[in-house]
Amino acid sequence: MEVSYKNIKVIGFDADDTLWVNETYFRDAEEAFAKLLSQFETPNKIDQELFKMEMENLPVYGYGVKGFILSMVEMALELSNNTVSNLTIAKILAIGKDMINKPVELLDGVEEVLKTFSKDYRLILVTKGDLLDQERKLEKSGLINYFHHIEVLSDKKEANYSKLLKHLDIKPSEFLMIGNSLKSDVLPLINIGAEAIHIPFHTTWAHEEVTVNKQDNKTFATVSSLRDTIQLIA
Repeated sequence: MEVSYKNIKVIGFDADDTLWVNETYFRDAEEAFAKLLSQFETPNKIDQELFKMEMENLPVYGYGVKGFILSMVEMALELSNNTVSNLTIAKILAIGKDMINKPVELLDGVEEVLKTFSKDYRLILVTKGDLLDQERKLEKSGLINYFHHIEVLSDKKEANYSKLLKHLDIKPSEFLMIGNSLKSDVLPLINIGAEAIHIPFHTTWAHEEVTVNKQDNKTFATVSSLRDTIQLIA
């Protein structure tokens, strides 16, 4: 069934891996961390255990680079039975700081899309993660002036979106969300009566993956690039 966007007045955009590169840097950091701890375990096992640690720590640290850094430090202590050296801890912190200081690499067509849609729609940025880090990336991106509102959520569940739309006096039927994550940017919006467009990124964090059966009876569009949304919505 074809989706209609004729009632849309506000378009929300995810940030990480929708407007700019993010997950790639986490994968690079995971690889560097595995090499650093290679004397204690195999790279595959280290990746698995680090992911488990991240999931355990999410309720405490939330999303973002800083929580990831703390999980790496905790994982290093656990893998080494608390024998890891101060030098190795310092190198882990350096991996994290390198992630934070990465340049903001915009994805193809981002500014063209924002410039096009800003003429006819109110645009908002809806992301999650560490507030300071997301503010830094947005400032570096040069995109801040396209958005009427910027929201950094602790999580992206139905309740979070419903609260945000109510706060901004936006009817779900008049809201469209565009993002790379089915779990965070698409399905919660469909479930509250809004619209969503999925733009898959080539790398997806395991925590954001959903199985096919969870998408049953969900109507949303999927496009290969952000630029494709111009023709879809026009």
